[in-house]
Amino acid sequence: MPVRRRKHVLVTAGPTREHVDPVRYLTNESSGRMGFELAAAAARAGHRVTLIAGPVHLPTPRGVTRIDVVSARDMLRSTRRAFRGVDALFMCAAVADWRPLRKRAGKWRKENELQEVAKIELRRNPDILATLARRKGQRLVVGFALETGAGEARARAKLRRKNADFVVLNDERALGAMRTSIVLLGRDGSRQEFLGRTKRAVAEMLVRLVPQK
Repeated sequence: MPVRRRKHVLVTAGPTREHVDPVRYLTNESSGRMGFELAAAAARAGHRVTLIAGPVHLPTPRGVTRIDVVSARDMLRSTRRAFRGVDALFMCAAVADWRPLRKRAGKWRKENELQEVAKIELRRNPDILATLARRKGQRLVVGFALETGAGEARARAKLRRKNADFVVLNDERALGAMRTSIVLLGRDGSRQEFLGRTKRAVAEMLVRLVPQK
C-alpha cells in the first residue's frame, strides 16, 4: 500500500566494536542483515531512510543514506543527531553493553611468559534506545531484544523501561541467518508471533508500523 506522506525513518544495524588496543576489540556476532533489510524495506515503501551501521560487510540498500560508525559512543552521537528530524526509529543494532575502561595506546602484551590469566576492566556503554526514547514525543520507536532461553518477560520489561512502542524479540538463531522467528510485543500489551520468515518478509511487516498520516 503506498504511503500517504513520505516519512523519515532511522535504522541502526550491526554490531559495535569496543577496542581494547589498536588491534583487538570486543564485539558480537551480529551480521547487520536485519537492519539492512529494514532500511531497504522502508525505502521501497517510499520513505526517506537513514541507516547508521556498525562494522559490517553489506552493500548499502538503494535509496538509503548510510552513516558508518564503530563504537557504541560513535553510534550514540550519530543516532542522536539523526533522531532530531525523523518520524520513526528502528533500533536494530546489537550495541555492546560494555567497553574497556581504557583503550591501551599500544598493543597489549604479556607481562612475562609465565602469565596465564589477564583481566580487562569494563565500563557500561550508554543505552542508546533509552536515551532517545526518553524524549521521543509522538515518534515511533521500535527496539530489538535478542534473548537466549525464555526471554519474553525480559523483553516486555525492556519495552516498558526504555519507553519504546514495540520490541522485537528474537534469539541467537537469528545471528547471521537469512530467516528468523520473532515475537512482536506492543506497549499496548499486544503480542504477535512470526515463525521461520525471511528477514526481508519480517522487515516489510515491521515497516508497516510506521504511521501513515
